[in-house]
Amino acid sequence: METVRLEKSGRVATIVLDRPERLNAIDERMPGEIAEAVEAVEADDEIHVVVVTGAGRAFCAGYDLEEFAERPDAPYSQAMPWDPTVDFKMMWRNTERFMSLWRCTKPTIAKVRGYAVAGGSDVALACDMVVMAEDAKIGYPPARVWGCPTTAMWVFRVGAEQAKRLLFTGDLIDGREAKRIGLVLDAVPEAELDGAVDALAERIAGVPRNQLMMHKMMINHAVEQMGLTSTQMLATWFDGIARHTPEGIWFKRRAEQVGFAQAVRERDSGRPIGRVSPQDG
Repeated sequence: METVRLEKSGRVATIVLDRPERLNAIDERMPGEIAEAVEAVEADDEIHVVVVTGAGRAFCAGYDLEEFAERPDAPYSQAMPWDPTVDFKMMWRNTERFMSLWRCTKPTIAKVRGYAVAGGSDVALACDMVVMAEDAKIGYPPARVWGCPTTAMWVFRVGAEQAKRLLFTGDLIDGREAKRIGLVLDAVPEAELDGAVDALAERIAGVPRNQLMMHKMMINHAVEQMGLTSTQMLATWFDGIARHTPEGIWFKRRAEQVGFAQAVRERDSGRPIGRVSPQDG
């Protein structure tokens, strides 16, 4: 694995997203390597609980959009007319790989410092529990244009109204607010984050694996009966559509013209988001 590192201490495994120079942004290899790490954890009978974190100062800053948005030949955008099934197959594969953390029979805890934004929030919210630093940020800014969260975990964690608030605005919230609305389990001062997650993981690790597996399967089944899989399929279709709407094409062209950082500033400014006229293709 090149973008993910797997560590082990007693009954606790740690999956480390390991692209710190890019704030652990998701490239084309990372989703598959997350699933590969989960498979290794599943095969190790000594492991009872899994911590997922990021190397350096962030959990995950989302997809590496300097690569995917600024390049004219980026894999997540097609020339018009576009084939939505191509987008669906590509993103559904990533969704399934992120959700390996949800399906893992062992409890998974996301430890978030810095940022868990866009696709990084997909990874964090696929875990069973999330513990954040109080000043860390979580959210899905591409909800404003060019994206839809394919794992669709927001509504299942905070209910319809708060999910709408977060996705209608694309705003980031800090750990304190995330804890207040029930998006995450806990938020602690950044200096206490490692200790808080270690204590939680060790407490869970003392429970037999069979007990943990039964409880996780029972709770996951309840959520899945609420429509998780069908909701994720719809969200994944919509994610591809969002990149090919007139506004999505505008955003992609702006990123190519002025760079991703400036395009994001324009997207998040609150001003009306631009669009490409139909005759422009």
